[in-house]
Amino acid sequence: MLDSNRSTLDWFKRLALTGVLVVLMMTLSAGLSAAWWDSGKTARDSGLPSGNAITDGKALLRYALPIDNQAVREMQADLEDISIQLRSKRWSAIASDVSKASRILSARSSDLLAGVSPSQKSQAEALIAKMEEQFGKLRETVEAKDKDQTQAERGNVLDLVGQLEELMVPGFPFEVPSAYSNLPQLKGRATIEMTTEKGPLTLVVDGYSAPVTAGNFVDLVQRGFYDGLEFVRAEDSYVLQVGDPPGPDQGFIDPETGKYRAVPLEVLARGDKEPTYGITLEDAGRYLDLPVLPFSAYGALAMARPETEPNGGSSQFFFFLFEPELTPAGRNLLDGRYSVFGYLTKGKEVLEKLDAGDKIVSAKVIQGVENLVQPQAA
Repeated sequence: MLDSNRSTLDWFKRLALTGVLVVLMMTLSAGLSAAWWDSGKTARDSGLPSGNAITDGKALLRYALPIDNQAVREMQADLEDISIQLRSKRWSAIASDVSKASRILSARSSDLLAGVSPSQKSQAEALIAKMEEQFGKLRETVEAKDKDQTQAERGNVLDLVGQLEELMVPGFPFEVPSAYSNLPQLKGRATIEMTTEKGPLTLVVDGYSAPVTAGNFVDLVQRGFYDGLEFVRAEDSYVLQVGDPPGPDQGFIDPETGKYRAVPLEVLARGDKEPTYGITLEDAGRYLDLPVLPFSAYGALAMARPETEPNGGSSQFFFFLFEPELTPAGRNLLDGRYSVFGYLTKGKEVLEKLDAGDKIVSAKVIQGVENLVQPQAA
């Protein structure tokens, strides 16, 4: 376990609990100077809407896709809004959201298909047909004012929307710096099924936003590195950490080089074309910039690292156990300081039960392994 990482996270926790966080953010806002970061490259819009922070990992992954299709983003936004309206059972607003989203699907299908390459249009058309069927089920649950079933059917439609959006990604959106060509990279996404002593977890890691961090993780999963490892740190409503191998080493030792594999800090900020490497957003003078993959969802996956070494991460990672009162969604001091590389998408009830000393039985890539690019031999 990285003791320095523990001290850093503990400091953030104490800061949030004492209320200093609010004062600090106000001070930073008032005294903000121009950031030095200016790559001059075309910005990448994450698609994240303004307003309340998003606390659903699946939604964050959908918005993080590097696509530019207004029709599908509008349809997604209407469907995402249903979850908010359900909290107050605003059925008229929910019905309106469903109506607007389904109208986009029926009246603007050509706009939706325009974002898909010709080779994948038949697959996209099949997804649209499935969505039309699923919208019928969603309307029925809304008419019956069944809150739980409406939430479930909304999720089913959004899963199909997410699949359609993935077909719209034109290719990997940027060139990873050559300095990291010696590390595995994930040029897309991958889904990992992690079996623990308390049950299964499903994780989606995002190489579009953190290709080096996600690539390192998927490579270690493929090697069986995490199989049998214990969770070494657990704090209710805060973090659950794992990845410390047996013995004196605190990370992965590459058998080919005999050296510790160090992974750089990697944060893609909203509006940027590519990630910032090796420096926190705060140290870059970007105090108010938010990452595309924020610490705002329960089960966010992030790379652990020593406090004073931005590029010192290796194999240890943690699940962020989101607690609104402790870490306000969309504005906390972990964002931009640690590399978030994915989210828990299934198994929240299992993650809630896990504690220090519990073990990962096995981890395997069940989708997207073809997106893993291994370093070329010198």
